[in-house]
Amino acid sequence: MPQTDTAPFSAFERMIAARYLRARRKEGFISVIAGFSFVGILLGVATLIIVMAVMNGFRTELLGKVLGFNGHAMVYSANGMPIPDFEERAAKIAATPGVARAVPFTEGQAMASSARASTGVLIRGMKLENLTKLSSVMNEKLRGSLDRFDEGQGVAVGYRLAWQHGLNIGDQITLVSPEGPATIFGTAPRIRSFPIVATFEIGMSEYDKSVIYMPMKEAQDFFAQEDGASAIEVMVEHPDDIDEYVPAMAQNAGADLQFVTWKTSNQTFFNALQVERNVMFLILTLIILVAALNIISGLIMLVKDKGKDIAILRTMGATRGSILRIFFMTGAAIGLAGTFAGIVLGVVICLNIENIRQGLSWLSGKELFSPELYYLSRMPAEMNVNETILIALMAIGLSFIATIYPARRAAKLDPVEALRYE
Repeated sequence: MPQTDTAPFSAFERMIAARYLRARRKEGFISVIAGFSFVGILLGVATLIIVMAVMNGFRTELLGKVLGFNGHAMVYSANGMPIPDFEERAAKIAATPGVARAVPFTEGQAMASSARASTGVLIRGMKLENLTKLSSVMNEKLRGSLDRFDEGQGVAVGYRLAWQHGLNIGDQITLVSPEGPATIFGTAPRIRSFPIVATFEIGMSEYDKSVIYMPMKEAQDFFAQEDGASAIEVMVEHPDDIDEYVPAMAQNAGADLQFVTWKTSNQTFFNALQVERNVMFLILTLIILVAALNIISGLIMLVKDKGKDIAILRTMGATRGSILRIFFMTGAAIGLAGTFAGIVLGVVICLNIENIRQGLSWLSGKELFSPELYYLSRMPAEMNVNETILIALMAIGLSFIATIYPARRAAKLDPVEALRYE
């Protein structure tokens, strides 16, 4: 009988492939292998999507918190002294195209003391008009009022710092600075008590337990900086292009200022995050690769079991190409179904990851993703559409590649030899 090739992926070929996917009782072991391959691809794709989303969210949250507090660039005096004409310098920097704002501040380290504890703190002196521009402070979690902040009526502290010292709004907190007045016995520490007028939550535990905002004039006096500013915080419209803004800002503000960008000050930290992210991607890709190898073993066993059926199809007129496509569709269907199910599972978990974390914490009785360890108060997950598409294409591609060898083996099967030994 002459062999006539059917149209590629015709209804006949799809029907045969679908029948091979629905294994009968005697072919149960092959069905189990196919099931493991499906579950392996599902878990591999879902895990890769979840881990990449958490890594993306972790980086974005940390970047937002760190830059929300320290700015995209910090401007210091080149001689290490306070900047005397900081208002004029800040105005010139803010006038640079692409710069969102330039905020001068006075900063210093001190010890916070109360009846319960004594801890190190970072005090940052700011004017109220600049403090209200900080979204990390002026948000729905702010407690108290900053209306009379510039009048020296008190300080704003992180909520974890207030909790650590057992203080509430209206209570006094004692601050001790080593930079006090000079005496015949040496430098005496400067000790002052301030009422707490507000508590804030930046969302990064390291800041929430160690940062205090103080009126600019009070901070200058407390750290004996007279009328100078410790630095100028600069925020730009495109943080990733911060290096391109520096020359123009330096030209406007003067050559006696030193610019330190966020890329310079946090380079090691964010490079480590990127390396960890790439390594995790490679490791988790191996899960999908192992599942694809299961498809190969399952199809090889299916080809061996269906040798007689292949021979009959060949004698009825089916071509080698038709046989190849039948087994290709059989394996590819497992990969497609596993990839699609993995995407659905991964997206659902990413959208509810914080609720899942809280549920697991409640069931285990232990706090998962501790803020003290990971610096963030919630587990972030940020899915990237292009990355998700790349993961799906990679899983489907590996599944398709895995089907090629057993499908070609089925197509090369000699029908005479197959029927002879049946």
